[in-house]
Amino acid sequence: MSTTVSEAPPAPTAVPFEFFELRVLRTRRLGPSMRRITLGGERLGSFASGGRDQRFKLFLPQPGQDAPIVPVSAGNDWFPEWRAMDESVRAIMRTYTVRALRLGSEYGGQDELDIDFALHGDIGPASRWALSALPGDRVTLLGPVVEDNGGVDFRPPEGTDWVLLHGDESALPAIGAILEWLPAGMPVRVFAEVPHAEDIQDLPTVADARITWLVRDEAAGSRVDAVVEAVRAAGLPEGTPYAWIAGEAGTVKMLRRHLVKERDFDRRAVKFTGYWRLGASEEQRLAEALATTG
Repeated sequence: MSTTVSEAPPAPTAVPFEFFELRVLRTRRLGPSMRRITLGGERLGSFASGGRDQRFKLFLPQPGQDAPIVPVSAGNDWFPEWRAMDESVRAIMRTYTVRALRLGSEYGGQDELDIDFALHGDIGPASRWALSALPGDRVTLLGPVVEDNGGVDFRPPEGTDWVLLHGDESALPAIGAILEWLPAGMPVRVFAEVPHAEDIQDLPTVADARITWLVRDEAAGSRVDAVVEAVRAAGLPEGTPYAWIAGEAGTVKMLRRHLVKERDFDRRAVKFTGYWRLGASEEQRLAEALATTG
């Protein structure tokens, strides 16, 4: 039986989305560097995840607020409205990936959404919130209401024979969701980077996945070198590949260069995203992003 991926639909040019007011249902520590937070709400059944690396905007309250303050409209004007608000009042905005969406209509329970937060102590408002989140805490999501939406980047073209995935702990939720989406028997090579051995997770999949865990506190040299050398030394499947790489921007850049220059991957078959950059805070990255949209 062929395991070739069928052509994924192209990303739509418009993204129908809405605001969802949710509450924390429960939390679970996955390891020293990751915490899973499960959210629920009356309208969550309308949230339509496209699976894979489905992203959404998460809005967190400012210190002292009971709930995040967001724009009234979820239409095309929401971003300039949010940006025009007082920085000390408007909700803290971050981008996250759906780890799992469970609709009660499908299994007889309540609607639930899992988000896995990479923790880095008290540095940054998102990590700080995740560390202290309790049941009942309120957040707001800006998410899709149709499954085929522009918040999904993992789109292997027709004729893809095998898949390569790489990411650090910030991309691990997307890697896990992608592995659950891939068809049975699809050859996959995964290079997952985590800070500690205790952060290694079980990643269920029916694909034919070989996972290499790269543990930073057990590696010598730079994180970039460790990742690139691990991929360089690996035996990869035959056929037409599709690569999805995400995480620290410098590492992503160097790994993409290796795949294109040394492994002869078609540039169009390498989807790469820098989720964060070494030496830059969340607020610095957000300020840079806002400057480019001004």
